[in-house]
Amino acid sequence: MAQEITKGIKSLLDEANAEVELLSTQEAKGLYDDDAYVFVDLRDIREIQRGGMIPGAFSCPRGMLEFWIDPDSPYHKPEFNQDKTYVFYCASAWRSALAAKAAQDMGLAPVMHLEGGFTKWVKDDGPVAERQK
Repeated sequence: MAQEITKGIKSLLDEANAEVELLSTQEAKGLYDDDAYVFVDLRDIREIQRGGMIPGAFSCPRGMLEFWIDPDSPYHKPEFNQDKTYVFYCASAWRSALAAKAAQDMGLAPVMHLEGGFTKWVKDDGPVAERQK
């Protein structure tokens, strides 16, 4: 018997986008180098190696996010224990919407995600750097 999926990705994305603030690339271009913001690149390392990343962004594979956020996790990263605004991004703002909602649900705040993801960032002439962190 086939599985019956009761909530699809479109519904999950709609819910996440209704709860998490969206940051335009134009706004983000004025904030990516501001110390009050942490840009979190959720893409796979191979994606970052192929296309670079937003300068100064912190690389966090999507599959490790919850483990790296939780201070009680043996995998916790201090980057997620700062009094800063967290801006999540991926290639096209799907993973980042779900990740930002999960982070927000865990209590990380303030949290937002980048409209259109890294693809739109590049299209809108945002600066790109090699993987740094």
